[in-house]
Amino acid sequence: MKVLITGITGFAGSYLSDYLLKQNKFEVSGTYLDDKSLANLENKDDIKLYKVNLLDEEATAKLVQYEKPDYLFHLAALTSAKKSFSDPKETFVNNISAQINVLEAIKILGLIGTKVLIISSAEVYGRVSKEDLPIDEETSFHPTNPYAVSKLTQDFMGLQYYLTNKLKIVRVRPFNHVGPKQSPQFVVSAFAKRIVEMEKGKEKTMKVGNLSSRRDFTDVRDMVKAYLLALEKGVDGEVYNLGSGKSYEISEILNMMIDLSKTQIQTEQDPSLIMPSDDPELLCDFSKFEKLTGWRPEIPIEKTLRDTLDYWRNQV
Repeated sequence: MKVLITGITGFAGSYLSDYLLKQNKFEVSGTYLDDKSLANLENKDDIKLYKVNLLDEEATAKLVQYEKPDYLFHLAALTSAKKSFSDPKETFVNNISAQINVLEAIKILGLIGTKVLIISSAEVYGRVSKEDLPIDEETSFHPTNPYAVSKLTQDFMGLQYYLTNKLKIVRVRPFNHVGPKQSPQFVVSAFAKRIVEMEKGKEKTMKVGNLSSRRDFTDVRDMVKAYLLALEKGVDGEVYNLGSGKSYEISEILNMMIDLSKTQIQTEQDPSLIMPSDDPELLCDFSKFEKLTGWRPEIPIEKTLRDTLDYWRNQV
């Protein structure tokens, strides 16, 4: 089967490509933008790579026409909620326009057999009351940042193309997924990088933002398994929450990582690291997906944190 992954050199994309290649039944291709990001791929020689900006409608259409994928995983997006506050227009234009170009290409080319996975986000749920936890797919939306609104648009765009154009689209709303190779723009990877810098004497104090929020963390290596199952077993037009079903206060995560460190860690709150709005708790109910596929996360959070620290020990 032919698989096209947009954003293949990104955090989840790189793990997804490795996982698919190990199945020995997929011909994998993918798009990327930055040559430096190619370092994330462990099996470059086994992947057809295309340096394509998905904002280029013509180039996107040519790629889709050439590849004619059986499965298309649309992972390419700007993913930082914090950065979306400083440049909301860039987040909207990139995330929405790129997906329009991908779906329009599939529609116009008549690739009705192509199954498409649209990656939304748990951020679409936003500020959820304790009475509505855990969050299932029917929970109402209260997005609190521009990134979340862009992902909600991607989500509903996928639904619209399914309803209107009969494209084979499945949507997923992943909760926080973490692990080695993640950008230090995100909290777990940021903690790991700073701890390693302190282990090596490059920093004396760790600056932190809001530590009271609670998040549902899943190892990225478990998450990409769910992505494949979503296209293999997911129902066209449906949406599925993906997460671990357990939330941790950010301070708990930090303390676990400090316990795994090789030096004493002092912390200091930095107001610049606090977002204008931060959702109190995101806790996933993934029972709909589990009943359909049998999937549930297997990698314990302790291993994820240890592996992330070890990754940064080889980078810093």
